[in-house]
Amino acid sequence: MPRIRIPIYVAVRAALRVAAISCWCVAPAAVPAQEPDWTQPVEPFRIAPGIFYVGTHGLAAYLITSKDGAILVDGTVAENAPLIERNIESVGVPLKQVKLIVTDHAHYDHVGAVAQIKRDAGARVAASAGDAGALRRGMPRGDTNYPATAFAPITINQIVADGQSVAVGDAVVTAHLTPGHTPGCASWSTTVTDGNRPLHVLFLCSITVAGNVLVGNRAYPGIAADFEKTFAKLSAMQADIVLPSHPGVADVLGREVRVRAGDTNAFIDPAALPAIVAQSKADFEAALAQAQKAAR
Repeated sequence: MPRIRIPIYVAVRAALRVAAISCWCVAPAAVPAQEPDWTQPVEPFRIAPGIFYVGTHGLAAYLITSKDGAILVDGTVAENAPLIERNIESVGVPLKQVKLIVTDHAHYDHVGAVAQIKRDAGARVAASAGDAGALRRGMPRGDTNYPATAFAPITINQIVADGQSVAVGDAVVTAHLTPGHTPGCASWSTTVTDGNRPLHVLFLCSITVAGNVLVGNRAYPGIAADFEKTFAKLSAMQADIVLPSHPGVADVLGREVRVRAGDTNAFIDPAALPAIVAQSKADFEAALAQAQKAAR
């Protein structure tokens, strides 16, 4: 039977719709506060040299390893902390070797477990200035059409600026401020070498509107302008591998299935980032137009 290939823009549109529905930050009347797959275990797996998926079926956490320790990107919901810690150790990294945790945005479905993992591992936490206050308070900032959900407050050890790098040994990640979804939404990039081939990897912060008030947002008045700047910034970036905080946005788990079936390059997809950005931008523009019309 011939392989059926779904055009990437179709796959991305479907994935973004799923992410917007499953993300906690949508109207509470539409969906439950938490989706079952957020706590559904998956077997940890290797994505690229030194990069592992250690999250759940519905929420991503990524581990970047070096001989001097590891960097954890996000932690998912609070109840997943023991699972994430087991996943880290199952790929051969003792928990105490996690030296640094970086966060992409201050919502409980992505940072709820960070305080416990930080404490258990003895790790440092680095975050952007825009989300630092929310992380320290344990409560996101911004007007939304849903009630905000608190998480355990997180002690921040380092504030990172746009373009600033942090490292554990030779594992280096660079912050790219991509605000909109939250005021301090930060995407992180790194480069790994596969044989003689460098691979540019982007850990993409959420770029969906997902319940944010776009017009008249008193807590975050610059939200619409930030979204527009973020889309322009990401449109100018290139990534061989895109790893979002909601894995379905880039079909991370589906790509792992393809790897196991023999497609060793399944994670390498330079067309993924432009497609995700284009669809998110279109969805944002539609939501903004609707909000502006309602405000008139």
